[in-house]
Amino acid sequence: MRLLVDTHAFIWFLSGDEKCSARARRALSDAHSTVHVSAVTAMEIVTKWRLGRLPLAQSVARDVVGAVRLAGFMPLDVTMAHAQHMGDLPMVHPDPWDRLLAAQAIVEGLQVVSNDEAFDRLGAPRYW
Repeated sequence: MRLLVDTHAFIWFLSGDEKCSARARRALSDAHSTVHVSAVTAMEIVTKWRLGRLPLAQSVARDVVGAVRLAGFMPLDVTMAHAQHMGDLPMVHPDPWDRLLAAQAIVEGLQVVSNDEAFDRLGAPRYW
């Protein structure tokens, strides 16, 4: 399975939080899955932590690269193709983080691991 983990799902998975569904946890832990974490997720985690909106994510915010590596996941950079596709998405969801993650998933042929149904409206395949 080729996956792109959403920001909250990533934090929940790392912390063992039950908000991460059992199905998602199994897929993220499966040695046969290729799991990507976007640079968008790094930006969102650090920004929201600094604003006090993700207080429990301090250790991840301080070393996102290390957290991704420790989890055995792959970093995914943002490309011009991702940005262009984001701009072409319908305006059914205004959150720029989610819109760029959706665009990355679509362009790269990945399923977004997320409980957020906004990805469905954006046309990104979702796994939860």
